[in-house]
Amino acid sequence: MAERVYVVTDIEVDGFVPGANSMLSLASVAVTADGEQVGEFEAVLAGLPGAQPDPQVWAWFHTQPPEVLAAATTDPQPVAGVMADYVAWVKGLGEEREFVASPLGFDGHYVDHYLRRFTPHAICEGLYVDDRLFHGPGLCLKSLACGLVGGDPATFSVHTLPREWFGEVPHTHRAIDDARGYAHLLVEVLRRSRERASA
Repeated sequence: MAERVYVVTDIEVDGFVPGANSMLSLASVAVTADGEQVGEFEAVLAGLPGAQPDPQVWAWFHTQPPEVLAAATTDPQPVAGVMADYVAWVKGLGEEREFVASPLGFDGHYVDHYLRRFTPHAICEGLYVDDRLFHGPGLCLKSLACGLVGGDPATFSVHTLPREWFGEVPHTHRAIDDARGYAHLLVEVLRRSRERASA
């Protein structure tokens, strides 16, 4: 049986509503459960036609160091091309691929919207699709970590966890940096879960 590859993903956006707002950057780090890194993907995307930044989100960007906005907006590429490249990259990772985000309900919602709009794929494609992009409905890293440590789901944040769980990768709001940190976190959560199950 093929080893499962986890496609740990982070995005930066200019608002909370896919379509009305745009995904600015998309990054994924592909890892196995044992922590072997299989590949990385990073892209800055052009804005969607007719979409506008949310004023509050745009104001938040301007409270951050200038490199945060620069990383999410420099040299944007046409969206259709980025998403086609992303699909090709994911398909090259092996036979068993699982989408992961923290939280899945936000990042996954955006990526799913873009996949459905610009490619024949989605994150969760139903029972009767032969050419699946991902094999499963996606994993919420926030929920996995919350369950592991016994946190309160209403208030839990992964950023209260020890920095070493993130591989000491700083959370910079550059999508690829944050995806790398989340990939470390996933491997740590899976390792601790296995140890708990075998204790």
